[in-house]
Amino acid sequence: MNAPNRARDGAGVIVDYLIREKVPYVFGLCGHGNIGFIDALHARQGEIGTISVHHESVAGFMADVYYRVSGQPTATFTSCGPGSANLPICLANAFFDSVPFYAVTGNVPTSQFSRGAFQETYRHHQADFPSTVRAYCKRVYQPTTAAQLPVFVRQAWKTMVTGRPGPVVLDVPFDLFNEPIEEETPRPEDWNANISCRCGADPDGVRKAADLLMAASRPVILCGQGVRYGGATKELLALAEKLRIPVAMSASGIGAIDSTHPLALGLVARNGPYQANHSARQADVLLALGVRFDDRTSSSWIPGFSFTIPPTKLIHVDIDPEEIARNYPVALGLMADVRTFLRQLLAEIDSRIARGAMPAERGPWLDAIAGYRREWEEFIAPGFKADATPIPPQRAAHEIDRALTEDTILVSDIGVHHNWLIQFCRPRRPDSLIGSMGFGPMGFGVAGALGAKLAAPGRPCVAVVGDGAFLMHASVLGTAYEYQIPVVYVVWNNYAYGSIRGLQRGYLGGRELATDFRHPGTNKPYNPDFAAMARAAGIEGASVGRAAELSEAIRQALARGKPCVIDANIDGDLNPAGAGVWELPGMGRSKPGIGKQYVPG
Repeated sequence: MNAPNRARDGAGVIVDYLIREKVPYVFGLCGHGNIGFIDALHARQGEIGTISVHHESVAGFMADVYYRVSGQPTATFTSCGPGSANLPICLANAFFDSVPFYAVTGNVPTSQFSRGAFQETYRHHQADFPSTVRAYCKRVYQPTTAAQLPVFVRQAWKTMVTGRPGPVVLDVPFDLFNEPIEEETPRPEDWNANISCRCGADPDGVRKAADLLMAASRPVILCGQGVRYGGATKELLALAEKLRIPVAMSASGIGAIDSTHPLALGLVARNGPYQANHSARQADVLLALGVRFDDRTSSSWIPGFSFTIPPTKLIHVDIDPEEIARNYPVALGLMADVRTFLRQLLAEIDSRIARGAMPAERGPWLDAIAGYRREWEEFIAPGFKADATPIPPQRAAHEIDRALTEDTILVSDIGVHHNWLIQFCRPRRPDSLIGSMGFGPMGFGVAGALGAKLAAPGRPCVAVVGDGAFLMHASVLGTAYEYQIPVVYVVWNNYAYGSIRGLQRGYLGGRELATDFRHPGTNKPYNPDFAAMARAAGIEGASVGRAAELSEAIRQALARGKPCVIDANIDGDLNPAGAGVWELPGMGRSKPGIGKQYVPG
């Protein structure tokens, strides 16, 4: 069906524009403040899908992960007052991880501004929802006349997708949804479709980067989320293979290169493997692509665990100049789109090779790294064989990874299980392991997995979520059943907020409070029966207590092609050891599980 040339009202303009931008779904929850918008969706339901959820945060997380899998932004709808006040957590998560989605929030009618109408935020400024989310999105647009709507609708989209992407909010007073509008809906092909933000680095900077990399004897590439979501993975692989440079990844960059590739080092982080951390901290040149250098990646910025900058010479490339030289001095900082820069760099290197120039010998460096890898594999080998009840966590991560095909989407929630998964799961493609490393809200994976499956209905989708996080958004069971979204949930059931309990044990002398889940009568570990909860919602549920059963349970659930919950009893007494550290200022510093602090000679 062709979109009409003119929309009848404000809500129609918004919906028409979303359709023109090829938005496939809107996710949200009804309220009196957005019924006009929902009515416009009803009129166009053959052209854009609507998914109704049971908590507004679920809608935001679904939109977030939909983009991470498909690269297509979607939209959310929420009502005024508490409806939209449930949205800031997922806005912040998307904003910190540079993920765009388009949040349409309802507000009170303009005629009721500053009168304290039902659900109006008015004590500091009229209709003041924008103030609650300004720190958590790229921009808030609040039209107050119908004439502003067509302009704001397209400007909000442009802001969302240009430069460093991120979520935007279009906050619409109730009356504007229904107010007649004669102007045509803006055409994306006349506006946003013609904007390119694939800026390159300056030519002199490209030459300097080539000089440093060609001459380096111990180079390492560090890739972050900017490589994955910037579509630069092919160029990354070409550069790594052409110059024989090993590739390490931040937690947000895992999968940017096939984890089984000989040049793939794995995760650089406090719990990163030995070959990744020990290579990165010894590098003479480090090419960082779309990386923030946060505290977990950088071992709390303590030299000699993740990085040693200086003397390592850092080349830092990012679309956002604010991130360059935020935490480390740079030998060369380049504001550029990562994919465009890599193409420039490859062209420069090809030109030099054609003229007879060759990179420095990398054989001794790669041989040394092979030795680090053997040390790590020997260190972790016992954990793959451990068999007990509850399931040992390293073995659980291994069994989950074994059950997944190359095209499976693995969505991880926030918690100790995420640390195990990023250490021991080996994604083969950049859109296969989805996690949150910026804001880190629990419930992200519980809800986001629904968006992942809708984004790629032909691919299997498994969500590994903690027991604490699952209870925060167990309403997803109703949504998964209602819309028959076949996500397989593995509840990592360790009867605790396990990662925080680990901090109490490691930093507070074992003084535990408010982190265990206990039965009021027996004081033994307690949780609801998650498999029974699933069955009560009309979804299949199973309980697993041994490692050997876990991978088979996942395979069977995926084969059924229906939503399913697997309640996995997993040991919560272990935390993943790695080659890095993490410091809580004033409370102390953890110790590396393998290796020691590197001190340059």
